Amino acid sequence: MAVRKADEGGRARYTYRLRVSATARTGLEAEWGRCRWVWNECVAKSRQVHTHNQAYPEGRLSCGPAQLDRMLTDARAKASWLGEGASVPQQQTIRDFAASRSRALKGIKDRLPLKRRAGMPRHKRKRGTDPSLNYTRRGFALKNGRLHLAGGIVLTVVWSRPLPAEPSSVRVYRDCLGDWYCSFVVPAPLEPLPTTGAVIGVDWGVKETATTTSDAHDLPHPRHGEKAQGKLSRYDRMMARRRPARGQAASKGYREAKRWRAKTYAKIARQRQDTARKWAKKVVRDHDVIAVEDFRPKFLAKTSMARKAADAAIGATKKALLEMGRKHRRDVRLVHPAHTTMDCARCGARAKHALPLSERTYTCTACGAVSPRDKNSARVMLLRAGLDPAGVEGTRPPGAPLRKAA
Repeated sequence: MAVRKADEGGRARYTYRLRVSATARTGLEAEWGRCRWVWNECVAKSRQVHTHNQAYPEGRLSCGPAQLDRMLTDARAKASWLGEGASVPQQQTIRDFAASRSRALKGIKDRLPLKRRAGMPRHKRKRGTDPSLNYTRRGFALKNGRLHLAGGIVLTVVWSRPLPAEPSSVRVYRDCLGDWYCSFVVPAPLEPLPTTGAVIGVDWGVKETATTTSDAHDLPHPRHGEKAQGKLSRYDRMMARRRPARGQAASKGYREAKRWRAKTYAKIARQRQDTARKWAKKVVRDHDVIAVEDFRPKFLAKTSMARKAADAAIGATKKALLEMGRKHRRDVRLVHPAHTTMDCARCGARAKHALPLSERTYTCTACGAVSPRDKNSARVMLLRAGLDPAGVEGTRPPGAPLRKAA
């Protein structure tokens, strides 16, 4: 496997909780108000340019970052309240707007289906958008463990782990629960692990989140959402009883129930992420090469297994495995999932009909091999990735490592 340099590992985000004082909260909200105004002005300018270009195609105007930067410079010179804020987050707001608009225009140019296109940037309402401020290296500093932002805003960071390198930027934001966080962008650290000589195949499922060629590395369905369903149902009933009439403000009880419900969902998401990372670290630590089914569970949302599939968190687990493999320099090979439940891992023969989900045992009609359905699929991953010497041709692909018992 090719060895990558330390600076070729990409970027990673390290997120920490913030303890925000009343003074700092006032400063952040005021800064966000200015950045929100800049974003809305960019949206208005973009729509104005689009209308002009449709009416006068021969005299087309442009609405790129350069034009928006000049607009911001003029606005800061004319409006004193805008000039009181730091220029760095306002300029980054323009960069974010330009990136969002470019994605939307690219989708239109490539004629993507509407459901796959990124929408054009829209106005951000005062009571419908959570604050989010971006600062480049010249807009923040770390002093004595505290985060100093441009404009004299000082924040206390809850350092749950040290930063591996000097950050290049930081994003300060508030989530839907009202908690403040800071997210630093740093060079992604690479931590190579000692070689083991072992390989493993991973097949995704709903009954078990991950079935592998090693029984010790199977990931059973954690059922975090199912265990918390009692609490969620209780909060749903509380919200239904206290739901305000149209046009009326929500009561304190309704807002509390809504917050409890949101906190429960956030806890479930953290539990799923923690389970996925711990399992991925175990698999990556014990194996050099990993053959993973390139499964995309989005279609399951339209089936009767939608709730159980969402609770299994296949997408999050797969992402954690890929990130962990990159971090520790393991060879992770994605395998196309077509017909993996129909092929025999021993002889390579393919069944004539797809197996129904209720049939959990695979029986090959050619060689008579009998094995659990998901275990057979996991061994097919090894075969297709060129990691199993007992393939259909009966020879080991050139360069493929010898398989060891996982």
